[in-house]
Amino acid sequence: MLYVINRSVSDGRSVALSAVAGLEIGNFFHVVAATAGLSAIIAASQTAFTAVKWIGAGYLVFIGLRTILRKPAVFSDTSTSVTLRRSFTQGIIINIFNPKVALFFLSFLPQFIDTGRGSPALQSLILGSTFVLIGCTTDALYALTASALRARLLTGRSLPFVQRYVAGTVFVLLGVIAGTTVAPTSS
Repeated sequence: MLYVINRSVSDGRSVALSAVAGLEIGNFFHVVAATAGLSAIIAASQTAFTAVKWIGAGYLVFIGLRTILRKPAVFSDTSTSVTLRRSFTQGIIINIFNPKVALFFLSFLPQFIDTGRGSPALQSLILGSTFVLIGCTTDALYALTASALRARLLTGRSLPFVQRYVAGTVFVLLGVIAGTTVAPTSS
């Protein structure tokens, strides 16, 4: 949500919606992975889980530090600092390498699968896809709301501080939290 709001305010509606599309493709990657059992393998393999965890954590910390260290750009309500493609790609990377997303789908989807009602894989795919569609809708609403307020927010004097230090710190903290995620233990 923070990534979407940040893109909305700093770069406008189109870039923010591109970020939403990337994030949801990243989510859908995990739906497919959970359906195929890959999330279970990552959760069961300490090495695989650790690799995904550190790649995701490192990427978030990198984005956060880059945000903090970079002099804030002067924004206007007609300019963007990130291309549509970059925003989209960042969204995909953020969610694919977030081990919490993988663990969420791994633990969430099986609770709603009824083995007596057909293919568990198909049920998993349908449930996960439904989740992605709901996420796409809510994230798009955040993007549209924040971008509608963009002109007003860009005239505020505190925006450069918030975008640089608050957003950067939040990304670093998210990276630290992702880095401290513990692999589930098998029983």
